[in-house]
Amino acid sequence: MRRVTLTQFLIEQQRAGRTSADLRLLIEVVARAVKAISVNVSKGALAGVLGEAGTDNVQGEAQKKLDVIANEILLQANEWGGHLAAMASEEVEEVHQIPFDYPKGGYLLLFDPLDGSSNIDVNISVGTIFSVLRNTAAGTEPDESAFLQPGTEQVAAGYALYGPSTMLVLTVGNGVHGFTLDREMGSFVYTNPFMTVPVDTSEYAINASNQRFWEAPVQRYVAELQQGEGGPRGRDFNTRWVASMVADVHRILTRGGIFMYPMDEKCRAKGGKLRLMYEANPMAMIIEQAGGAATTGHQRILDVVPQKLHQRVPVILGSLNEVERVAAYHREA
Repeated sequence: MRRVTLTQFLIEQQRAGRTSADLRLLIEVVARAVKAISVNVSKGALAGVLGEAGTDNVQGEAQKKLDVIANEILLQANEWGGHLAAMASEEVEEVHQIPFDYPKGGYLLLFDPLDGSSNIDVNISVGTIFSVLRNTAAGTEPDESAFLQPGTEQVAAGYALYGPSTMLVLTVGNGVHGFTLDREMGSFVYTNPFMTVPVDTSEYAINASNQRFWEAPVQRYVAELQQGEGGPRGRDFNTRWVASMVADVHRILTRGGIFMYPMDEKCRAKGGKLRLMYEANPMAMIIEQAGGAATTGHQRILDVVPQKLHQRVPVILGSLNEVERVAAYHREA
């Protein structure tokens, strides 16, 4: 059986006119960085990379050692290739400019270097999320405003999952494709073509400890699910919550489900819990490309026009029919 690598897949996408040479090479550089992060994550205590870094990120959250390591790996890997005009990381307040002695390209890269890092010390799956935009500030050094494009402008999005195996899940606007890292070969192998989200589901993912803070539409929706077979939905639903967005979304992409981090009274002042540019937009693009839906409750996530680099939004995504039901409850409210 012929095994197609990530490089071969991307070359075929380029030949079909779905990617440019620079975008192909950029994604390959990100994939190489993912391999390096995977090695560090897999070593854990053996490499002394567990525990707190002793610093806070721009969000005011305590950084893990692996947060810092993963961020540096991605920055250093992508600085010199000549494909990027600038980068932005969830861990850093300012735009990261390409050093003056390196060539610059036509793309912008945004990333959450290690999503779900609170799970690192208990050996639960974590991941990396990334998004690629075109640089609209050609001829100048891109500042924050160059990144403030709605998710519909993404030319690629993806995530890496560091689980029992390391996977890279990618879209360039032609469906969602999964690759598994073959550690002996040292390359990502195409294992999951055209991944799709089932339109119906009996699983939901939400942090139930925040239930007392939820708005009425989400309270109504979850209450219906909890009533099970005897309630208005007429069947039982199961809760699945990893507290790692990459792990939860990957499960939904694989077998269906709905993921919710809705607006609540705890996060209202911040606009939501999850970051629009680093988490919501790339995951929304992936889910939509796989036949699912993604909303804030009030509008399609990919239509949100960013106002700032580290903007937060509510996120409800997954199986189409369930997401549409939650959105309808918001409209009715």
